[in-house]
Amino acid sequence: MSDRVMLKIGGSVITDKSGDCVINPGQLASIATAVAGCRMTGLVIVHGAGSCGHPEAKRYRLDRGGATAGHAEGIAVTHHAVAGLNAAVVAALRDQGVEAVGIHPLHVAFADGGRLVAFEYRHLEQMLLLGLVPVIHGDVVMDCTRGACIVSGDQLVRYLAPLLAMSRVGIATDVPGVLDGGAVVPVITPASVRRLQIGISSHTDVTGGMKGKINELLDLARAGVGSEIFHVSRISDFLSGRDCGGTKVSAKG
Repeated sequence: MSDRVMLKIGGSVITDKSGDCVINPGQLASIATAVAGCRMTGLVIVHGAGSCGHPEAKRYRLDRGGATAGHAEGIAVTHHAVAGLNAAVVAALRDQGVEAVGIHPLHVAFADGGRLVAFEYRHLEQMLLLGLVPVIHGDVVMDCTRGACIVSGDQLVRYLAPLLAMSRVGIATDVPGVLDGGAVVPVITPASVRRLQIGISSHTDVTGGMKGKINELLDLARAGVGSEIFHVSRISDFLSGRDCGGTKVSAKG
């Protein structure tokens, strides 16, 4: 079995969603320290956009597509915002000795109707063989029917984890797991998800919030890769294979 691990860091964890592109350097440093402390190989990191991308995408209506010439500026502005956050994440990791390299989906991905249909991943395989840590982010990408669209970090996880033969996927958030009535739900399956009352984020989010995240992870589970949603403070536990006290997403109940 593969020992590769994918860690997805929520955009709300590393930015302040109450402002436009406010990065949290202290949180980035803590995350980088946790990742560096595990000294593992076969790691891919994906992160969300948070306040660096969602407001821009909403402002230019990229969540509705970018098929008109008027959206050209929005494509450039949104990508610039998320690429800047990616550079900050990579810099924090490298400061702690992690061989991180930023990967921009705009350059290597293609979508149709808002869903990924292609992502050149062979270079990611080579990076892993060389001991590098690819750091991929939610981004605007070209779309053959919409012109352009937003691809979330969660959709990237769903698409890439099976292709890269990930054995485990962890989703680090600002909550201890999926909450239903204030309590952490230990396991979510396709059968049990219909009984849950899942809240919607009050911040600008063009990618579906927690409900969108769970839908992507349920699809991932059906593809044979389980995942776990946990608080960002438990990253070391996840990377080390210990219990994170969060929510596991599985195809079986």
